[in-house]
Amino acid sequence: MEKEKEDKKQEMFKKVKQRKQEGRTVRKIVGITSLAIVLIIGIVVFAGYSYVKSALEPVDPNSTTAIEVEIPIGSSLTTIANTLHENGIIKDARIFKYYTKFKNESDFQAGNYTMTKSMTLDEIIESLKTGKVYREPVFTLTVPEGLTLEQIAKVIEKNTKFSADEFMTKVTDEKFIQDMIGTYPETITEEVLEGNIRYSLEGYLYPATYSFYDENPSLDEIVTTMISQTADVVKGYNELLEEKQMTVHQLLTFASLLEEEATAQTDRETIASVFYNRIKIDMPLQTDPTVLYALGSHKDRVLYEDLKVESPYNTYVINGLPPGPIANAGKTSIEAALNPTNTEYLYFLADKEGINHFAKTYEEHLQNIETYLR
Repeated sequence: MEKEKEDKKQEMFKKVKQRKQEGRTVRKIVGITSLAIVLIIGIVVFAGYSYVKSALEPVDPNSTTAIEVEIPIGSSLTTIANTLHENGIIKDARIFKYYTKFKNESDFQAGNYTMTKSMTLDEIIESLKTGKVYREPVFTLTVPEGLTLEQIAKVIEKNTKFSADEFMTKVTDEKFIQDMIGTYPETITEEVLEGNIRYSLEGYLYPATYSFYDENPSLDEIVTTMISQTADVVKGYNELLEEKQMTVHQLLTFASLLEEEATAQTDRETIASVFYNRIKIDMPLQTDPTVLYALGSHKDRVLYEDLKVESPYNTYVINGLPPGPIANAGKTSIEAALNPTNTEYLYFLADKEGINHFAKTYEEHLQNIETYLR
């Protein structure tokens, strides 16, 4: 009897101890779970805070590239926010909308704005309210179409504190070129390193007027800004390039020929058709600007003996495109290279008035020479 009572007592103690252990286990599980939940909530809150904080900051505080943004009449806040996001001026359209509503801002004006990725949300809002560019540039730099790197170097020397030699040293520096390939891989590829190319970055410094907001921008910033603009322009043609199985390098090379052949009244699309037609039948392009680039000097008139210069750029002695661009091409020439007129022309010439005359046969071309140039 006594033994039975003792056994029951031991069994009871055992169950109490077991329940205590189970309680501790449950409390431990609850504690760990609660801690995990708190940590997850903390991570989510921190991630959300970091994202919102980042979205409230400029897209690129160091950017000086001017971006044209059109806000149509009657645009809603949602439309404006989406337009700014599509143009890369803000990081997140929703955050911009919430921030604008939080600040109780409204009465934005329609119009064409020149903005940069370095603008704060307050600066963007101020611009949209006043209809003016909020940030005034310290100075502007205009790089015309059709310039070679050596000619751009003279523009830089004339308008900045940097010499032409410093500019050429920068744009031909191997490390800088590799950095640009790494920064803009969809625009600048290993094609620019091909051995026959005179200057790897020839044609990659986009012709435009640039606004700088730093009193003393570095040479790196000036050059990178021009390259960044090229990247921004050509990315808009990615689908066409893929459709034509054409690389950016080939596009800029082709466009540079059109740019150098162009006069104020030139039909670039039709000239492009002549070049494409010649390429199809393996006929040399025979464009004088490539001869001048091969010679490395400017001439008012290309002589017959010049046409024989041995150079991978001389399209009188090679078939197809030269190894790289011979100048910087503007948007008009780039679009003409992608959208040539459908013709059967193989020849063209510009008369003394700058008007182009096209021909399907060499006989017609000779007649045009006789009619318009003699």
